[in-house]
Amino acid sequence: MAGGAPRSDPIVTRPLTASDWPLIEALFGDNGACGGCWCMWWRVPMGGKTWEAAKGAPNRAALKALVESGQACGVLALHGPAPVGWCGIGPRSTFPRIERSKALERPWGPGTWSLNCLFVPARWRGRGVATALVAAAVQLARVSGAAEIEAYPQAVRPGERQAGAFIWTGVPSLFLAAGFRPVHAPARGRGLYLLGLR
Repeated sequence: MAGGAPRSDPIVTRPLTASDWPLIEALFGDNGACGGCWCMWWRVPMGGKTWEAAKGAPNRAALKALVESGQACGVLALHGPAPVGWCGIGPRSTFPRIERSKALERPWGPGTWSLNCLFVPARWRGRGVATALVAAAVQLARVSGAAEIEAYPQAVRPGERQAGAFIWTGVPSLFLAAGFRPVHAPARGRGLYLLGLR
């Protein structure tokens, strides 16, 4: 564009497809987004030694198999051809580890979906990527027939700062702006928020 800076590509979002493993791998990098997780935290039913043994290469292989078989569900954010964000969402029944958290207990059914992971690289934070991902994830759940969506944001006290690695489920303001209501909202720690779709 003459006389000014070139226009940058907009951030676009779309559902994950079975051919997207190279994008996930590029986005998550060597650390698997965070500490070898590879977005498998909620999918591994047990914690402790089971989780420690799964971190890194085993989690990478497990997520790769889920993506390439079409069993993984989520939304990607892209800037041109480059991936700049990820949101994990799907039927709550596919995330057995949620059942191990007393703070997340509530009645739920086949139409309950779980929005439980957001990953945006540090250089892309503060640009609306997470907001766009949540909106796209809600739309994916809606067209897939979900009745409701749970989210589990991490609250911090006023003035407290927390590293991005510890708020991978998002923050309350992100979900309140998207229409979620708090079911369990502690002043600090992980809460339970809900969006009805029917």
